Amino acid sequence: MIETFQRTLPNGTTLSCRAAGKPGRPLMVFLHGFPEAAFIWDELLAYFSSDAHGGYRCVAPNLRGFEKSSAPTDVASYKAHLLIQDIQQLVATESADGSMAALVAHDWGGAFAWGYGNAFPAQVGKLVIINSPHPGTFMRELRDNPAQQKASAYMHFLSRPDAEVLLAADDFKRMWPFFTLMKAGPDGFGWLTEAVKDQYREVWSAGLTGACNLYRVTPMKPPLPDAAGGWIDSIPVLPRERFTVDVPTFVFWALDDAALLPGLLDGLKDYVPNLTVKKVPNATHWIVHEQPALVAREIETFLNR
Repeated sequence: MIETFQRTLPNGTTLSCRAAGKPGRPLMVFLHGFPEAAFIWDELLAYFSSDAHGGYRCVAPNLRGFEKSSAPTDVASYKAHLLIQDIQQLVATESADGSMAALVAHDWGGAFAWGYGNAFPAQVGKLVIINSPHPGTFMRELRDNPAQQKASAYMHFLSRPDAEVLLAADDFKRMWPFFTLMKAGPDGFGWLTEAVKDQYREVWSAGLTGACNLYRVTPMKPPLPDAAGGWIDSIPVLPRERFTVDVPTFVFWALDDAALLPGLLDGLKDYVPNLTVKKVPNATHWIVHEQPALVAREIETFLNR
């Protein structure tokens, strides 16, 4: 049984959440990405809250800017440390010592989970990342790999000042290809049913500005040509200690992800010494939708290791 609730945090943000399992049990937190929402985790919430699979307290918030969570309009409100703060304060309402047994994250949720694992390793028992690039390898690939630059070019479209208006037009006509171009339709994995589309319509109808602000605020985008024919590189150079993650980490990577290429895994162990990687062929960026049972089993194996 999935419960839903609104949780107002000390920083003034309200997060709409989905959850399963008894409060007070070891906590698992699930973070979604774009253009998704917390509902993508429902099968995993049910799975891990059951006594047969750990009996965890499972909580999946909608990130700020998504669904019914607070959605400030200013771009600066979506800086990574503020979303990490949201999650840390949410955890403190669910866990007496402010810790999690596991943090599971996909896409943009993974960006904040990597940051959380770097900043607060003692609060994360285990970290699970699903097709979300580590910032160290992502910056390298955006600078040096033309294939990843091309695959990430969509980030500039989503940063446009009119992006949310364009995305919402004509029953979200520009949104569905994010899924269908990676085999979501009936001629592929078939998970994008009319019922699932309606779930997405409800989420997106609440507003897309917050989601687009994630792309506007991040400096990690592929370089753009300048007027003189050179390149504008806005990717920052940050100290290595900002990227290391000293948490037991499981990276689950679908190899047919058209936006995030497998080269992002190269050199990952240099930043994450306690690392396990599982590569999944014949699966795309939307693997949580495509194969939730496989994702659940692999995470359970890692948690029990």
